Amino acid sequence: MAFAERGQLCSGGNQDSMARRHAQDRHPFFQLGGSPQPFSPQSRAKHSRLREAVAVDSICPYCAVGCAQLAYVKNGQLIDIEGDPRSPINEGTLCPKGANTFQLVNNPHRQRKVLYRASYSDHWEERTLDWAMDRIAALTRETRDETFVDRDEEGNLVRNTTAIGHLGGATLDNEENYLIKKLFNNLGIVAIENQARI
Repeated sequence: MAFAERGQLCSGGNQDSMARRHAQDRHPFFQLGGSPQPFSPQSRAKHSRLREAVAVDSICPYCAVGCAQLAYVKNGQLIDIEGDPRSPINEGTLCPKGANTFQLVNNPHRQRKVLYRASYSDHWEERTLDWAMDRIAALTRETRDETFVDRDEEGNLVRNTTAIGHLGGATLDNEENYLIKKLFNNLGIVAIENQARI
């Protein structure tokens, strides 16, 4: 509620003194005897760019500190990223790199294709991200099928492959690590590690 509206509500004797005390606790601009302050139509029309945006909890993707962020989304578009003041880690603050996380998404220089060099080739080729994901999935499946061991030499049930390993990043949260561990364990991968623990 605007201060002018509060002043209009506080018209009685006791309420008026409460309004004056409240005004003294506020910024010096508002400490003008507790009186309602004038607003221009332009001032009333202005609002935060975050109005009607949805705040989505996120984690900074850079170092292993794991600072919490709020990613603001409006109409399906990311419009801002700020530090999360609820976090005991960063208390709403971000380092210079974390403060520029927004540029990772909205950047005209962001790579939207991958460079691929085939075996024995002497040049790189541009491929789409969808092609790269399909290629990774196909090679993972192919390697797993070729190296999967159902039982060891003594007949013990092992159902694993030691030909694939996974190294997680330091900024993965608990939920992501849980899903990664579950996926790769189900694939039979034994070497699952995280950079933050190394």
